[in-house]
Amino acid sequence: MMRISANNTMRLQPKKSLGQHFLNSRYVLEQIISASRIKMGEVILEIGPGTGVLTSALLQAGANVVAVEKDDRAYELLGERFPAECASEQLNVIHGDILDQDIFKTRSSPLSKTSSGSYSIVANIPYYITGAILEKFLEDEPRPDRMVLLVQKEVAERIVARAPDGKDHGKESVLSVSVKAFGTPKVVAHVPRGAFIPPPTVDSAILTVDDISDKRFRVGSIDAKKFFDIVRTGFAHKRKYLIRNLEPIMGMEHVNRIWKELKLDKKVRAEDITVDQWFKIASFVTL
Repeated sequence: MMRISANNTMRLQPKKSLGQHFLNSRYVLEQIISASRIKMGEVILEIGPGTGVLTSALLQAGANVVAVEKDDRAYELLGERFPAECASEQLNVIHGDILDQDIFKTRSSPLSKTSSGSYSIVANIPYYITGAILEKFLEDEPRPDRMVLLVQKEVAERIVARAPDGKDHGKESVLSVSVKAFGTPKVVAHVPRGAFIPPPTVDSAILTVDDISDKRFRVGSIDAKKFFDIVRTGFAHKRKYLIRNLEPIMGMEHVNRIWKELKLDKKVRAEDITVDQWFKIASFVTL
């Protein structure tokens, strides 16, 4: 197994405003790299590299890393820590906010140089922008082939919900349906609070999202905006039965016909509907 060292000398004071919790566990790093299944020369997008602990492990694994860092201090530190890798362009550090930066049009980014546009995301992301990152990289092109993310444990389990592994991790949500519409999420490991400096107030998890694509939408000729309008409307009033939530946008007669066609219980709620069933409902609807 590759030997990975965590950087125990924290030259940066974590900023609470940026949601910074620096990873400081060799064991967790090894779990992330193992889950990432990196191939030599593969392009990896890292979001919020901070002190470069995960960056170093990705480089050791043979990845070409595009690291997007918002913190001025961390951006400068990364250049100082990896001068040879930056010079060889194995590492490309971009200074900016991942939610604002169009990294695919940045000339210096390896993502703009790959003919296939193929890349994966491996990152310890700020937890407060987890939803925004998933939305940005799942709903819009070019999508990554896969994601390996350190996220809040509760959020990871909510995304997985009723997983193919047969375990019931909870009810579906707008977030879980949104992720499953584009890929296959899985929690591969739980991460204790002590693996970070400073320790967060919650436990974390390594979440993978594999087989990312818009195939479901293309095969069913379903407009993504229409699909998510239906899903969000369905979850708008959680205590109501789904059929009641959808009646205003679909009409009683139409929704009753869909329920009969799909053999759905009229008392079913949005949280009990599978992703496959949401696609079937959307296939019947014209908004």
